[in-house]
Amino acid sequence: MAGTNRTTRAARSGTTPPRPRRTAADAGRVACVDLPAFPLQLLHRRDPDARTGPAAIVDRDHPQGKILWANPAARDRRVLPGQRYSAALSLCPGLRAAEVPIEEIAAGVAAITELLRRFSPEVEPAREEPGVFWLDAGGLVHLHPSLLEWGERLQRALVADGFTASVIVGCSRFGAYALARAAGEGAWLLGTLDEERAATRRVPLARLGIEPRFRDALSRLGVHTIGELAELPEGGLSQRFGKEAERLHRLATGSLSEPLTPALPVEPPVRRVAFEMPETDLRRLLYALEQEVPGLLAEIAERRQALAGLALRMELDGASPRRIEVRPATPTLVGGQILELLRLQLQNGSWLRAGITAAVLTARGVPARAEQLRLFRENPRRDLRAAARALARVRAEIGPYGVVAARLTEGHLPEATFTWEPLDTIRFPERSVRRDDRPAALVRRVFARPTPLPPRPRHEPDGWLLSGLACGPVRQYVGPYIVSGGWWARPPGDRDAIHREYHFAETARGDLLWVFHDRRRRRWFLQGAVE
Repeated sequence: MAGTNRTTRAARSGTTPPRPRRTAADAGRVACVDLPAFPLQLLHRRDPDARTGPAAIVDRDHPQGKILWANPAARDRRVLPGQRYSAALSLCPGLRAAEVPIEEIAAGVAAITELLRRFSPEVEPAREEPGVFWLDAGGLVHLHPSLLEWGERLQRALVADGFTASVIVGCSRFGAYALARAAGEGAWLLGTLDEERAATRRVPLARLGIEPRFRDALSRLGVHTIGELAELPEGGLSQRFGKEAERLHRLATGSLSEPLTPALPVEPPVRRVAFEMPETDLRRLLYALEQEVPGLLAEIAERRQALAGLALRMELDGASPRRIEVRPATPTLVGGQILELLRLQLQNGSWLRAGITAAVLTARGVPARAEQLRLFRENPRRDLRAAARALARVRAEIGPYGVVAARLTEGHLPEATFTWEPLDTIRFPERSVRRDDRPAALVRRVFARPTPLPPRPRHEPDGWLLSGLACGPVRQYVGPYIVSGGWWARPPGDRDAIHREYHFAETARGDLLWVFHDRRRRRWFLQGAVE
């Protein structure tokens, strides 16, 4: 790999090289970014004193705690993931260990993912190895003099953000990953697939994020590199070590190629407040914003996140929009802190003089701690106990059936598929999850008793008026959908059997009415409406 990190002669001389043509190899390029011991790097950002000497991250601060990540200085002293903290101390007496919360790691992965999206729209963070990312580098040669220059820019952006990173632009997903885990800080470009495979075979297995017991078992067998693993028989490896070992062997031999599955960007929660007249009063503006903050916090909490920043974009009357952002000291789900920071920023600005026509709030969330989510749910803005006390007073005044809720029942006719029951307890509504490829469901309002409709004209010269002049005539209708019942309890041909022909009728105003024709009564009825 030493010869691959070279710039062209034109680049060294300061001239602009000709833009290369895209080839088939460029189209299949994939890059792997490795931030070694990523949780340790997060710890270093939080505690700069932990940068010197060997250090590791443990799952718990206890002698029996397990080593999860170790920095290069600790690895040089044979401290590896999977070891107990006490065993690691016997190998490296000066080892420093600490815990990093899962939420902090997840927040760091999300931040790095957003940074990498500036270089490639398709970024896949590794699920089991925080700090490893794959990027689609195909086609980027049209935007950069070379893929090596692109990788160097990406690596410098990570360094500027305070991280140590290695970037490998390769030809396969596994090859780029293995070489990124083995390489030091910098950026490299692999020219051909054969060159990549030759370099990958020399990578030690200890550099890969594989299960520690499997790694140690291979070490006892004298298998220390990817090349030595690829020479083992696949069948025996699967029987002795399981499916994961078989998968790693197939990746090492090149018989298995996994596609890139990029993470889709999630749109942040947004609230927009529009004013009928340009707003110039700070108190009224803060009151309008105060009504939207609880909804933003609730939406963030549903994503198991806490608010790390709130951006406010103000559209001014006759002036360019202005944008401010408030950041709490720590991610929070307490609305009072955010409103206080907004008030302090707004009272020092001169935006109100021009008048604000609209305000857009955009929340930026990071993974929240379990304690934050629990406190947010236990102390919601809407008090269920106060609501229960209010309903108890209503029941005491007008009776037990003054507060009822619908319950679905087994019934043949639409009006018999639900019943009303007294409501004793209330709870927050559960937000349903809808797939993006399905349209939003319409609500069908069913009347307790069907309403008789005027007779339908024989020829309908001006259209059928179902619901008065305001709705207009019927433009189109769909049906019939036949519902029949009672025939099983009556003799054949009995006219008392139920036979309804349901239709959906759309009026000129756009109303969608649910009507049926009762064959026994020879009359049309309005059963409900679709909203």
